Amino acid sequence: MSIVEEIKFRFYNGNAIIRIILINVLVFVTMAIFQLFTFLFQVSFGANLVNWFSLPASFSRLLFQPWSIITYMFLHSGLFHLIFNMLWLYWIGQLFQQYLGNTKTYQAYFLGGIFGGLVYMIAYNVFPAFSNRVMFELALGASAGVLSIVFATATLLPNYSISLLFIGSIKLKYIALITVVIDLISIPQGNAGGHIAHLGGAAFGYLFIKLIYNKTQVPNTLDKIFEFFLNGLKREPKLRIHHKSNSRVTGSEGGKPSQAEVDAILDKIIKGGYESLSKKEKEILFKAGK
Repeated sequence: MSIVEEIKFRFYNGNAIIRIILINVLVFVTMAIFQLFTFLFQVSFGANLVNWFSLPASFSRLLFQPWSIITYMFLHSGLFHLIFNMLWLYWIGQLFQQYLGNTKTYQAYFLGGIFGGLVYMIAYNVFPAFSNRVMFELALGASAGVLSIVFATATLLPNYSISLLFIGSIKLKYIALITVVIDLISIPQGNAGGHIAHLGGAAFGYLFIKLIYNKTQVPNTLDKIFEFFLNGLKREPKLRIHHKSNSRVTGSEGGKPSQAEVDAILDKIIKGGYESLSKKEKEILFKAGK
């Protein structure tokens, strides 16, 4: 299997987190090669292309590049910027995807990135500190979408502990709190737009989980919209094998658990934490996340 074929295989068969990471990496490599080409041949179009896909702080500029509210979250300013975001996304995102599945993962990332971008734009157009820079500032990076997933996970599983190098075991709610504090105190120090977008993404992640348990039709509507677009990523198998069976299995024991079962379990997590689930409930939740 060639590298290209393996990447295609990973993309079509991976979960939402793997796909998002692959897209970010492929975009970074493509832009890096293009910038190398423009540097060697001294073409100024390279920097302009990055700007064209970055998110402007000015609403008037956004009118001429509306796609940037999406494309900016797949651009990165350097290799370490990309690595940090992708590791953050992989470590926490896999946990989120396991409990809520692919559709909710895409929603948290894309909508969190959009919300973070809008918060960044509003801040630059409201606060006097940015008045002389609003027409020139651009934002890029996956951080808002990544932090949306981080905070959604911390809201869903606040007492879930993960092990960090040199620190040890720490609960997700404390990781989320430390992240917010760091972004808040870093705003005057530089990259104010980036830190503001982070906070916007984090806020959306928190609200996203709370919205799931709201009695409105918003979550169901979002699921239908995202599943419509995601159907284009699904590849039909070339060979179909049908197995006959005399046994009949229904419910969560044989097929995918119903949404009602999942909602009931998630409600229980919110009230009593993941530790309050029975072994059977954990198995149901695991099946739903596949």
